[in-house]
Amino acid sequence: MPETETSPTAAAPVGRRERKKAATRQAIADAALRLFLARGYDDVGIREIADAADVSTTTLFKHFPVKEALVFDEESDQEARLLSAVRDRPAGQSIPAALREHALRLRVAIPDADGRFSAFTDLIEKTPALRDYVQAMWLRHTDALARVIAEESGLPDGDPACAALAHFALEAPRTAHGHDDPRAAIGRAFDLLENGWTAVASGSPRRAGSAGRAPAPGAAQG
Repeated sequence: MPETETSPTAAAPVGRRERKKAATRQAIADAALRLFLARGYDDVGIREIADAADVSTTTLFKHFPVKEALVFDEESDQEARLLSAVRDRPAGQSIPAALREHALRLRVAIPDADGRFSAFTDLIEKTPALRDYVQAMWLRHTDALARVIAEESGLPDGDPACAALAHFALEAPRTAHGHDDPRAAIGRAFDLLENGWTAVASGSPRRAGSAGRAPAPGAAQG
């Protein structure tokens, strides 16, 4: 690339530092998760995690300010994926349906070959501190999601219905706690949101965009 050809010495050290930081962060997170899965979240201490990752506790806290953060991937594109679930939903799919699919992908364990994902979700389910932390992480996207819902629905920015749908859609995964069938529990919560949103969307200036994405031009109409 042109910038590396003109200033190779300036770019290379920055790249190495960032790679080293990323590798250290990953090593800490891997060590923490390994210990949490083996013995339980509450029975593992910060110093023990630091020792397992061969770093100081000071270094650990530079990457993870609180113990709960060790469990979760807080990559910057988490919010982008959430908003994309609404913006890029298939033709004819409603906003609540798109958010339901996204929630199920992220918050409900699916059968996996080695059982690691199931063990991870089980760890969160059985640890109140982790359940609360992941929910707080999730809810921080409420305002951005409400704005995208408004854009997609033809409603004004700040519309209370969009804010309510965003909030309750992000809260809905909590309904899975304590249920034998988390998928069904989340589905029931989103059924309620779907029905309420349909009533709101019927009065939207752009009805097709609010209830469900309009079919592509030329698509067959039923």
